[in-house]
Amino acid sequence: MLRSIGADHVIDYTKEDFTKNGRIYDVILDTFAKSPFWGSLRSLNENGIYVNANPSLLDRIWMGSALKNSNKKALTWTGGYTVDNLLVLKELIEAGKIKAVIDRSYPLEQIVKAHRYVDAGHKKGNVIITIKHDHIP
Repeated sequence: MLRSIGADHVIDYTKEDFTKNGRIYDVILDTFAKSPFWGSLRSLNENGIYVNANPSLLDRIWMGSALKNSNKKALTWTGGYTVDNLLVLKELIEAGKIKAVIDRSYPLEQIVKAHRYVDAGHKKGNVIITIKHDHIP
């Protein structure tokens, strides 16, 4: 799935700890807080960037202090749902530069089940909540 949307190299975190394979990366993007922070830093090249899209409080503290004497960068990323961000996202999708991946879809009545699925940390794409027209005032 990831190769189909443009990834050059894919690692299944359930089968391999990339921080122990000896490879060095330019960018590590951790979207589910599944990669070990210190191992990730060791796996970056000297100017590499570690991006955590879902950092815990401890991750934020470590990221703030870990790289004071290094060219490496550790960043948090939360895109935010601003009008400007959504318009840029729309343009990227329409240009074919971003492909949406839908993992599962739940009706509004099953939103608790949907949240449990997402919170389990194993989703492979977006989870959609569908709303019937009769739910909209």
